[in-house]
Amino acid sequence: MVFWNKDLLFCEISPTTYKISLKKENLKRHIQNFKEGKKFSKVRQEKLLPNVVSSYSTQLIKRGPGIDINLQKGKATNIHIAAQSLNHVMIYPGEEFSFWSLVGNTTKRKGYLEGRVIINGKVEPGIGGGLCNLANLLHLLIVHSPMKITEFHSHSDALDPDKGTRKPFANGTSVQYNHQDYRFKNNTDQLIQLRTWTENEILFGELRSESQFPFTYQIVEENHHFKKEGEHYYRHSMIYREKLDRITEQTLEKELVLKNHSKVMYDPDLIPTEMIKQ
Repeated sequence: MVFWNKDLLFCEISPTTYKISLKKENLKRHIQNFKEGKKFSKVRQEKLLPNVVSSYSTQLIKRGPGIDINLQKGKATNIHIAAQSLNHVMIYPGEEFSFWSLVGNTTKRKGYLEGRVIINGKVEPGIGGGLCNLANLLHLLIVHSPMKITEFHSHSDALDPDKGTRKPFANGTSVQYNHQDYRFKNNTDQLIQLRTWTENEILFGELRSESQFPFTYQIVEENHHFKKEGEHYYRHSMIYREKLDRITEQTLEKELVLKNHSKVMYDPDLIPTEMIKQ
């Protein structure tokens, strides 16, 4: 006798089975980290390294029709708490950074509030929600540097309509305690320092080094469009990271970092018609 739709995964049956699956994945990750003897960056230094490798800032709270302002404020609080856990951490040559090893579990006891989370492809409220925005900022800092990304997960980057000029990786990076981590390795011979802080509803981030690197990096998006697949629309694009000579600005390398295929999570009537391909 079967008590659920056999086409559903165990985690999709109910909120309870989802929580059970989550605990299982968390335990598996703890065991994996223990077996591998993983040790991550944890040393902090208040004194700033002199060179800014990359920097980025983003608004914490979105306002507009259909946007739950309470979840937005909860997200802002969550990011403020987590950003303090990452601020001023040092990444030594050969060392690996782990988002969750520094932030830890997001609980009410630590002051985390309800924000937006994605559960089984749907946007819902959840404690600690919104930290993907902080992971996005980290990812933007890292892809504009010589750091090597060692773990990256993504969800839809079409949660809301684009406003103004589209910036690839402005959203879409996914983190979920602790089995979906964001990690990178310092594969240079320099000491690296991360700064993350919030001020006046803005999230700021900087990646710093001891001296300037001989190369710069930029993100390029190609063939950006939307397409209907079945009953849903999806964003399609190819996102590349280019490595340039700092002096000549000549492109030395072009690496595909994401083949984007993101389900549109908002009203598809808001997609610009000129961006839709058949």
